[in-house]
Amino acid sequence: MKQDVRILLLGEPKVGKTSLIMSLVGEEFPERVPPRAEEITIPADVTPEKVPTHIVDYSEKEQSDEVLRDEIVKANVVCVVYDVTNEDTIEKIKTKWIPLVNGDAEKGNKVPIILVGNKSDLRSGSSMETILPIMNQFSEIETCVECSAKNLKNISELFYYAQKAVLHPTAPLYDPEDKQLKPACVRALSRIFYISDQDNDRILSDAELNSFQKSCFGNPLAPQALEDVKTVVWKNTSDGVQDNGLTLNGRKHRAGGKHRAAGGKHRAAGGKHRAAGGKHRGAGGKHRRVLMRFGLVKFDESEICSIEPAKLKVFMVLKSCCVNAESVACGFRLSAYLDVHRCLEHLGYLGYPILTEQESQTAAVTDAVTREKDVDLEKRQTQRSAFLCKVIGPRGTGKTAFLQAFVGRSVLSKGNASSAFSPYVINTVQIGNQEKYLILNEVDVEMEFLKASDAACDVACLMYDASDPHSFDYCASIYKQHYMDGSVPCVLVASKADLPEAKQFHGMTPAEFCYKHRLPPPLPFCGLTLDAAGSSIYSRLAWAAMHPHLNGSDLSSASFWLRVALGSAVVAVLGFAVYRAVARLK
Repeated sequence: MKQDVRILLLGEPKVGKTSLIMSLVGEEFPERVPPRAEEITIPADVTPEKVPTHIVDYSEKEQSDEVLRDEIVKANVVCVVYDVTNEDTIEKIKTKWIPLVNGDAEKGNKVPIILVGNKSDLRSGSSMETILPIMNQFSEIETCVECSAKNLKNISELFYYAQKAVLHPTAPLYDPEDKQLKPACVRALSRIFYISDQDNDRILSDAELNSFQKSCFGNPLAPQALEDVKTVVWKNTSDGVQDNGLTLNGRKHRAGGKHRAAGGKHRAAGGKHRAAGGKHRGAGGKHRRVLMRFGLVKFDESEICSIEPAKLKVFMVLKSCCVNAESVACGFRLSAYLDVHRCLEHLGYLGYPILTEQESQTAAVTDAVTREKDVDLEKRQTQRSAFLCKVIGPRGTGKTAFLQAFVGRSVLSKGNASSAFSPYVINTVQIGNQEKYLILNEVDVEMEFLKASDAACDVACLMYDASDPHSFDYCASIYKQHYMDGSVPCVLVASKADLPEAKQFHGMTPAEFCYKHRLPPPLPFCGLTLDAAGSSIYSRLAWAAMHPHLNGSDLSSASFWLRVALGSAVVAVLGFAVYRAVARLK
């Protein structure tokens, strides 16, 4: 939005340009009118749009043509004033003033013009019958306002419309030369229609129309106003009204009609512009409710055609990362964790907060992206419900199969083409009596190299091929490079457990390596037959992410308790020996 508005008043001598400005400022008709009013500035706090407004007068006697051209260049909007009782001043609008303002301007770069018919107190009828052909001839004319500087009729409305022409222009929405809504506006109105169509029957009922009206303007339409809207649409569009409700074509016609209506189109255009933007800025609440409203939670092939193409694209992106269509909500959680701005964009596109009637969009994602991991370490507990696990290992280890097994899929169904799968999957895991979300990210890296950004996560899953003697060496190298001295817990997984185990060429066995670095023993995994033991790996990963402060201490392993028992025995023996020695001294 512009920081200020500059309004220039032009017109033939004696039409009342200066009187209009003086009446606005003094709130009464001036007894003495100067040849030209000095430029005045209306402070932001007294204007409807809260924007400083500069009003500039023009006098043909007191100013040169060069000054006039300079003022036209600086103006954001021009008010061409005419005398409603003088036909000559009306004729000069099209023969002199509009060509002077926009004669050399290209389409799309013309200065908006407001026609101002002054001295309406001296005429019983309206001049609109004469003005309408001029408005149809020149597309840059925004509207026409008849007013009276003497009795203050429509003075404030005149400058209000001038402000609106600058701050909420119709140009981005409607092409007055082609008499059509612009493609971007059609897309926006279509999106608003789909969002407002809460029962997905492709018809806006009275209740849905009122819900939309209330969300944009704060108040519903009166029953008669609703009927008037449908009557206008029915008369002008054969398929605009169906089952006593507006169809998509009817909605577009209604919007286009408002743009074409002289005098009222600014409020309509401004409202539509704010409404379309509001769908993106608004937010909040239960995101699952939004998914259900759009048929995205319960989904099968027969329902594809019932979903708007752009929504279907969003859905398919999410569906590729999830267990099935019923868990698309997981996809939003994944989106929130990895790219919160894109997640909010998707939620806004699907209807926040109009369907959920919430105030803040952040309510839908706070449980996925709450406090930082450093705070979790300090507090020795976590408030988060989603955790990121990087699955790292040499190529050919079976990382893709590990990810797809987590969401109940088999890579064999895709012909072992790992590129057909997303590098991210998400599913829920049960930790005690808590349900947590675990995000697995397959890291595809070259041998012997891993960037620090690729290593960052809540828990690392270092995977090696138990049947390949060279595989474990890579995992050991990655651990020493990125995790040995850090706070990220690590879990080693030995894949392809169904094949004969090969002796690893590393300096020590995987079990010895884990014992030395106080890691849990390697967990066997077979992607062909995922048993309970294999499924428990995902719970172990989530548990490690939930308890990062235990990194480096194998409290869950039997070796820890064996060392505790041995330590206790040693202490007991030493204590007994000290007791015997003290007893002898006595």
